[in-house]
Amino acid sequence: MEQLTIALAKGRLGEKALALLERCGVDGPALEEAGRKLGLQDRSGDTRFILVKPSDVPTYVERGVADIGIVGKDTLMEMSSPVYEMLDLGFGGCRLCIAGPQDALSKQEPSANLRVATKYPNVARAYYGARGVHIDIIKLNGSVELGPLVGLSDVILDIVESGRTLKENGMDVLEEVCQISARLIVNRVSLKTKGRRIKPLIEEMKKALEDTP
Repeated sequence: MEQLTIALAKGRLGEKALALLERCGVDGPALEEAGRKLGLQDRSGDTRFILVKPSDVPTYVERGVADIGIVGKDTLMEMSSPVYEMLDLGFGGCRLCIAGPQDALSKQEPSANLRVATKYPNVARAYYGARGVHIDIIKLNGSVELGPLVGLSDVILDIVESGRTLKENGMDVLEEVCQISARLIVNRVSLKTKGRRIKPLIEEMKKALEDTP
């Protein structure tokens, strides 16, 4: 049987993805003992797993290093990788939002650029561009919430789960950009050359999701 390579994000998303794959008959117990290993195989040798940063999953799938991957919709929106998005897996749910002090938007001068701190510059550019709003994008890789607190930005565009961090820093959700969840993506060539393995797995995943309470 031809080997299938699956790219999984390190952390909670990867753990949930593995649990779903195991329900679909993919043998992955070896991941529990992964330690610092970045590449593992199942017991049969039919499936190989690579463990990567969430933001790198689309790149590995796009380049054909991995045949399929599981990644958040926010990452797909930012990367715009030419891969097939096959399934909304439902878990890893959160919101991509514009947040800041309540008066952040009302204080902006009509002629001034809105300063937006974010890990998602491409998403921010597309979102505001579609509305004809000029923005000054400030790319940050961590602690995005700090932007408005220190005067670096007017608002932020970031993932929001409970909203607790925003509240603790005197901010609120001002606009919801979209809902986010984990997605199954497939390399375009692999879907043709390894379709005999990938398509049945997709059907099994659909059934497992339908059976989820």
